Amino acid sequence: MRIGFNPNKDKKIEISEYFHQVIIPVYIPNEDGYFKDSFQILKYCLESLFKTSHTNTYFTVVNNGSCKEVVNYLNALHGNGRIHEIIHTAAIGKLNAILKGLTGQNFQLVTITDADVLFLNNWQKETYKIFDNFPKAGVVSTTPNSKLIRYLTSNIIFERGVSNQLKFTMVINPEAMKAFASSIENKCLFNNYHLEKYLTIANGKVKAVIGAGHFVATYRNDIFNNFKEKTSKYSLGGESERVLLDKPVIDNGYWRLSTEDNYTYHMGNIEEEWMSGILKSLKYKLFSLKQPKFSKHSSLKFINYFKSKIFPKIVFNKLVWHFFLRSKGLTKDEAKNY
Repeated sequence: MRIGFNPNKDKKIEISEYFHQVIIPVYIPNEDGYFKDSFQILKYCLESLFKTSHTNTYFTVVNNGSCKEVVNYLNALHGNGRIHEIIHTAAIGKLNAILKGLTGQNFQLVTITDADVLFLNNWQKETYKIFDNFPKAGVVSTTPNSKLIRYLTSNIIFERGVSNQLKFTMVINPEAMKAFASSIENKCLFNNYHLEKYLTIANGKVKAVIGAGHFVATYRNDIFNNFKEKTSKYSLGGESERVLLDKPVIDNGYWRLSTEDNYTYHMGNIEEEWMSGILKSLKYKLFSLKQPKFSKHSSLKFINYFKSKIFPKIVFNKLVWHFFLRSKGLTKDEAKNY
């Protein structure tokens, strides 16, 4: 039986003070073997976020079947207001956990990050700078990676390939790139040429690196408006991240870009001394930032298809690609080995 009138009926939800959501899927089923240090690394990740994010940032954690100790820790953070939203599920897979975090929210910006990322001061400021200066930016990574030059970037090359705005410039922080390679147990990921130069696009004094990874990245919210896939069949890996997170950017006509300098570190699953050192060095203060100004963008499906499907077969042809690299500032030897 129901008596009376529900006071919330037909009542509009008040406009939120938050405009930037950070989604962190967490899967730590135990504290043994591969996951021995994962709990501590999760703490580093969240503490670095709390110390470096502005006051209009909304934190969503999706517990993807973690152990009791992790659940209790996350519940405590939620209880004291440090985490705004926590979603508990069984082990449904990383991408399905991310999709749950996206549902029911409508923030202008969404950062999706692994639970083993250490955030540095100014990561949001530098991200917003890219969005403000490059209206076609759809996703911005804060860990530049010169080897992603050909990963879903053909639309940028098509649109700006003959422009002087697009050229190779010196890598600002090669040590950070080496650190990323080490964190994924692939110290040979970058050769000397990758560590010296990356392809950038300029708008006045602001530059962005072409390409972006997905272990930590900030997206325009409208990227996710028309998801073709609602679930992933993979627990981790497969084509899930490419299909659900990476391709929608280029399918909507947007660019994949990264900051010039490094503002996030990938920690991996083993705790190392440098992690606590960097965390302690982070400056903590309450601050706010202006929202990036996004303009409406529309693109024709046929044009997007050509840029992402047909044009790559042309520009990434070995001879054409070598010529393109030379035209953008690499020497013959650099182009051959890039």
